Amino acid sequence: MEDFSEGRIIKNCPHCDPNSFALKHPLQDSKNFRIVCDVHPLIEGHILIIPKSHLSCVGAFNDVLFKEFKRLYQKVSKFLKKEFGSVSSFEHGKLGQTVFHSHVHLYPFKGKIKAIIPEGKEKLTPIKSLSDLKKIFQKQRGYLFLSVQDKLWIINPSLVGPRFFRDRLAKALGHPDRGNWKKMHFDKKLMSQANREVENLKTRWQEFSKEA
Repeated sequence: MEDFSEGRIIKNCPHCDPNSFALKHPLQDSKNFRIVCDVHPLIEGHILIIPKSHLSCVGAFNDVLFKEFKRLYQKVSKFLKKEFGSVSSFEHGKLGQTVFHSHVHLYPFKGKIKAIIPEGKEKLTPIKSLSDLKKIFQKQRGYLFLSVQDKLWIINPSLVGPRFFRDRLAKALGHPDRGNWKKMHFDKKLMSQANREVENLKTRWQEFSKEA
């Protein structure tokens, strides 16, 4: 599998092109990252942090990028906790990606880990911090990262499949019809609801940013 650790802009990548549909609802730009509303949200409050250069995952970030990413991750987490009462996150660290450009998902969720990984604790490896993703990536060249509230895990790669987290989380959140974002995109009723959620999210982010 190709490693994009050097970073560059790739033609036809929806996360490289600032004018792509995937990036149509921006919340904030920084030097090296975009914070955007997920166009196909699993739930209101679903946010993505995406590097501007074509990098495979957080584990491939250099130290400068990782420092900037961590600051943005903390800001989005603070926003979600304040506005929605909880924050969880995931990233397909090259495993099970459907868009091969790093994008970390953050969203409100305070359910049980077993609602997402019912296979049991033997499929979960706890980690102490986001920094561990770099070490794991250097060693294994891929990972499945999941956090629920303040607990962080790496999921056993034997479970991996396309849209691994989206499908499972959609079900855990009570919205199984939102798991497959490609099908969701052509569902007018779902997208109408999603657009209302996105507009509400943008308003709440703007108010939060004024106070921050």
